[in-house]
Amino acid sequence: MAGPKQVSEREAHGDVERVLYEMRQSLRVTGLDVTVRTWAGFERFLVGMWEAMGPNTETRAFESAADEVRAQAAEAVNRLGRLGAWAAVRLGESQRYQLRGALELYHYLNPKMLVFTSAVKLALQDERVGALQPLGSAERIARGPPPRMMAMEWVPEWPDDARLRRLFTDILETVGPPSVPGEFRGLALWPEYLEAAWERLRPRMKGEPWARACDALLATSRRLARGLPYEVALSRERLVVLREDVEVIQRVTDQFEWRLPVLVLGMATLVSDVGDLERRLPFPAEARLVPDFVVAEELR
Repeated sequence: MAGPKQVSEREAHGDVERVLYEMRQSLRVTGLDVTVRTWAGFERFLVGMWEAMGPNTETRAFESAADEVRAQAAEAVNRLGRLGAWAAVRLGESQRYQLRGALELYHYLNPKMLVFTSAVKLALQDERVGALQPLGSAERIARGPPPRMMAMEWVPEWPDDARLRRLFTDILETVGPPSVPGEFRGLALWPEYLEAAWERLRPRMKGEPWARACDALLATSRRLARGLPYEVALSRERLVVLREDVEVIQRVTDQFEWRLPVLVLGMATLVSDVGDLERRLPFPAEARLVPDFVVAEELR
């Protein structure tokens, strides 16, 4: 089941540790998904990619792009109807509180990662991504994860529990490579819930309405990525200069972008199933009130 090597913040050192910390702060989350952890296995690429993408991730425009993707996913889910998984399992009040927090975390993160990954993929295809605005000219938002955001916790990708191993194998076969998505490893902290949710979610993922909704999310993500405020100075040639494995990096980036709409829609489905979570915007961002000349200096 193991895919390409993943590097967590706990395992990272040097420039990789620095970049992963900066990404977590800029993306306003308590942890990073398997996309970033896989990119972190290519140290020179990770650093160069973050230099190119970092300025966009702190802007209101990037946050709004993720909000648009999330809203589109929620609208598609409303047409498909609720799963019934939330009501099907018996969990204590504390467990439900923690599970709600985990769902809200991934519902916030996944749309961001879809827009982010689309931008990287398009840039690596030598397409122009982002505008030519001067650095520091776009509105920025506050850094760091919101205080009420749940910590990101995962079970191992190959757990001891045979039931979870079977679930993870089926999930990976359904959503595609290169590795088990982090949100399912996180939800596996509540095995009964994950089993009930996956039992209902899997058939939907094989239907034509689901496929159309995912295609629409991907098209939206690419449109929004192209319209980011700052030019993304990343290309296939840049990877060659960095002496990285161009083909492997492009392949895993393509795989992540292809399946992220599935994960965005899946998380929107689970959030909708809870009920009251779907009626609020997760973790709205405050503006970061810093003079433009200071912002420009920080982004050099």
